[in-house]
Amino acid sequence: MGNYSLGNVVIAPVACEDRGGVKTRPAVVIGMTEKGEVYLCPVSSKPPSDAPCVSISLDDFSEGGLDLFNESYVLTSRVRMIRSRDVMGKRGQLTQEAFQAITSRVPPSCMPDNTRTKGNRHYHSLR
Repeated sequence: MGNYSLGNVVIAPVACEDRGGVKTRPAVVIGMTEKGEVYLCPVSSKPPSDAPCVSISLDDFSEGGLDLFNESYVLTSRVRMIRSRDVMGKRGQLTQEAFQAITSRVPPSCMPDNTRTKGNRHYHSLR
């Protein structure tokens, strides 16, 4: 697809640990590499019982949004990396506060090492 920024909410194929397959779902961009890889935290309509998460609602979007009737949950310990061309579309942009709440809950071992923040409108670093 195209260029993405930290805090974008995209639709992407994400591997599911509990099912062993891939599911197309919303995800939050938490990092990008120079090679065109995107690091994502999946979003679920249900809170996980076995992993940390951050709830988001329409108020957490500065642009766009998801079709939310209730809160959704960003799965902060289930970071996935995919090629940017595999992203199916962009649904919105989180506020800086919402993005920082999410990245503060991502375990350091899951945070991308080499990330690109050039051209990012809202956020200056991942850590």
